Amino acid sequence: MKRSIYAATIFVTLYLVLCGVVGIFVADGALHPFRRPLDERERSEASQIAQQSGAPLKDIELNASDGGALKAWLIQPARSNGDAVLLLHGLGDNRGGTLGYAQILLAAGYAVLMPDARAHGDSGGLLATYGLLERGDIRQWTTWLESRLHPACVFGLGESMGAAQLLQSFSEGTRFCAVVAESPFSNFREIAYDRMGQQFGAGPWVGQTLLRPVVFAAFLRARYKYGLNMEQVSPEDSLRQSDTPVFLIHGADDHNIPPRHSERILRSRPQTTMIWRVPGADHCGAIGAFPEEFGQRLLDFYAANRTLAPGASASAK
Repeated sequence: MKRSIYAATIFVTLYLVLCGVVGIFVADGALHPFRRPLDERERSEASQIAQQSGAPLKDIELNASDGGALKAWLIQPARSNGDAVLLLHGLGDNRGGTLGYAQILLAAGYAVLMPDARAHGDSGGLLATYGLLERGDIRQWTTWLESRLHPACVFGLGESMGAAQLLQSFSEGTRFCAVVAESPFSNFREIAYDRMGQQFGAGPWVGQTLLRPVVFAAFLRARYKYGLNMEQVSPEDSLRQSDTPVFLIHGADDHNIPPRHSERILRSRPQTTMIWRVPGADHCGAIGAFPEEFGQRLLDFYAANRTLAPGASASAK
């Protein structure tokens, strides 16, 4: 009996130590994602899209609250409807990944601002924080749009990580007439459980049970090494702090961020939130699966919520 207890104690101790070590690597990897700088093909494509809209492609730079340089493209179509849209890309991508959405919006008369998130593309920043710092960056971008373009409405469109960051910006008091969020995660702990299970082709139960110590260690690493409380990364909580209309889009076959995340977000504030569950679509795949319907739903949602933003004048319309 004593040998069994001793062996079990050794096993549990080694298991917890191993989970702690893995958790450190998991945290460091998540906070230092792969950076994909803009290439010439993307710059050329952006210039062509701007030319087609009858306007130049403008390079914009802002200094983030912590001093990092944030980079973006701005395109203002020759025939403007007086509104603007902030486009946010996903993890490991850059602003070039939003050009397909920009084409739809430019054709409808919207000005589009396409930033590189911090620690992505050509923007500065050493850490991707999944909304903790980015929510303030988004507030700065919307303030810049309001002060320079004076749009009647500023809308938002985010994909994956960008969608989650967009929703979290509500907690900063960011003013949008409406936002579209495709394939967001509901909170960082839930997506961490998913990532643990995905390593083994299984569901979140792996992270919630067997690998829960890994998630715990990763959160501790982020908190005490980098000063980041990842428990505060929660789009579903931020949604409750705003009455901004939200249109959730989620592929029914999303194997990256499962549809239950958008369902959780919807339940957190169903009164002014709607959802399109896209059959047969994988992660952020709605535009590929149903391009015409995607564009029509997007434009219809913005048109239905085109109200004067605070501080805007009726003449701006």
